Amino acid sequence: MTAKSPFIYRFEPGSTANAPPLLLLHGTGGDENDLLQLGAMISPGSPLLSPRGRVLENGMPRFFRRLAEGVFDEEDVRHRALELGDFVQDARERYGIGSPLAVGYSNGANIAAALLLMRPRVLSGAILLRAMVPLTDPPEADLAGKPVLMLSGRHDPIVPDDNAAALAAMLSAAGAKVDHRVLPAGHQLSQADIALARTWVAETKHREMVP
Repeated sequence: MTAKSPFIYRFEPGSTANAPPLLLLHGTGGDENDLLQLGAMISPGSPLLSPRGRVLENGMPRFFRRLAEGVFDEEDVRHRALELGDFVQDARERYGIGSPLAVGYSNGANIAAALLLMRPRVLSGAILLRAMVPLTDPPEADLAGKPVLMLSGRHDPIVPDDNAAALAAMLSAAGAKVDHRVLPAGHQLSQADIALARTWVAETKHREMVP
């Protein structure tokens, strides 16, 4: 962390040319270290930018407040998404990296989705793991062509199937290229999530490099 940033965070420089920068966004109770290994597995050699959520719920870090499980404080979601967007822009200048691909899990996936809708230019795309609709009345966003991978769990007790489908539809309607897959899993991540995300990143990077 630097004195300039309101976030506690980790930054790991990249080691592979053309590997996309990743913005790693943890779930409730996680921190800036939680997803570093996941990031390295799904995109080896990528620069990794991993902030800690600034909201505490019973001592557990989150990226925004909620009123109950699955019920979000949407005013806070908007404020925190803009705050996170400013952090990413500052980090890009500080470390000389391009627009990152967000990799968010649970609460981190929800703030990533909100960031896509509130500040479309900040991210190059997103991997949303167990995400829900973050805003019931989002602003109009232009996500034309931005790649988004959504991985939901068929047996997830937290994220209803129709809610995940609604988020996929919302992002698609804004122009994103959404690949939404429902896995035979719960809310926790599985090896299938890692394998699918890694393949998707490689294929997305290849498509962007081919003229």
